[in-house]
Amino acid sequence: MSLQQFVAALDDLADDAKRAFDAAADPDTLEEARIKFLGAKKGLLKSIQKQIGSVGKENMPTAGQRLNEVKSLIEQTFQATQDRLTGDAADGADPTFDPTLPGIAPEIGHVHPITQTIDHLMEIMGRMGFEAAEGPEVEDPHHNFVALNIPEDHPARDPLDNFYLSVGDGQASRFVEGTRLLRSQTSTVQIRVMEQRQPPIRIISLGRVYRPDAPDATHFPMFHQMEGLMVDRNVTMANLKTVLRIFATNYLGDDVEIRFRPSFFPFTEPSVEVDFLWDGNWVEFGGAGMVDPNVFKAVGYDPEQVSGFAFGLGVERLCMRRHGITDIRDLYSGDLRFLRQF
Repeated sequence: MSLQQFVAALDDLADDAKRAFDAAADPDTLEEARIKFLGAKKGLLKSIQKQIGSVGKENMPTAGQRLNEVKSLIEQTFQATQDRLTGDAADGADPTFDPTLPGIAPEIGHVHPITQTIDHLMEIMGRMGFEAAEGPEVEDPHHNFVALNIPEDHPARDPLDNFYLSVGDGQASRFVEGTRLLRSQTSTVQIRVMEQRQPPIRIISLGRVYRPDAPDATHFPMFHQMEGLMVDRNVTMANLKTVLRIFATNYLGDDVEIRFRPSFFPFTEPSVEVDFLWDGNWVEFGGAGMVDPNVFKAVGYDPEQVSGFAFGLGVERLCMRRHGITDIRDLYSGDLRFLRQF
């Protein structure tokens, strides 16, 4: 084979390889073309390389230089095609993708109706100057009962009406019954706040409370309360009723009316049950009243100098009334068909 024939064969090979690599539409087709032209055993470049000895000794340097140039050119063409194909894959390009077709909507998380209600209540009370406060859900009897003026023999302290816990006393295998319990009311937070701060105080606390109630349409062993507390000089029942009326009209609508019914709670005196007139029916939402002087004494306040009111409303009851829910158990069923409605 003459030098001219050898060089011509190399040039034809380079052209054929470029066309094959450029036409490759996927990695598998490209790999087939690579094996055909650059294969170590039976590749076309390898076959031509074996013929270099036929060009004559005097033409060997020229033939070898051209062989290296063509080999480098074919490898560069292969690399460029490989970069093109892998680059498209990295960018997520798909030649079969039609951007004009409707897509598949992804599943997006949903805020639970109880959480929605809590956020709404905090926003309403925040506009009246009440700041949010938090406290532990595992409480001690002092904050859950004693400081709230609940005597030892009060039915509210009965072990059958609370979730008392057994906790360690620091010694292995020894546990003490009744030194901790799951809080039965968010009133514990007002005690903790008053222990740390001096009046004026205007707070709300929204959180879980626990009572061993048998689950039914209106009861659940875990539920949420919104506790409100205002302490200052010359606070009266009129302030309490005004705050609750403003809250009710903001959350339930302008046509809502509010009424107080005499009641009894150990930590307020006088005490009232709070009812809202909604859709023609009086609905009980919680209890309220003026903070009992004994509660002020328990936190170091002088009841002759300050006064205050407190109220506790059921978050689930508000949520259910607003959304027309008839069974509290639906809120905790985990049924997405129900929860997606809100």
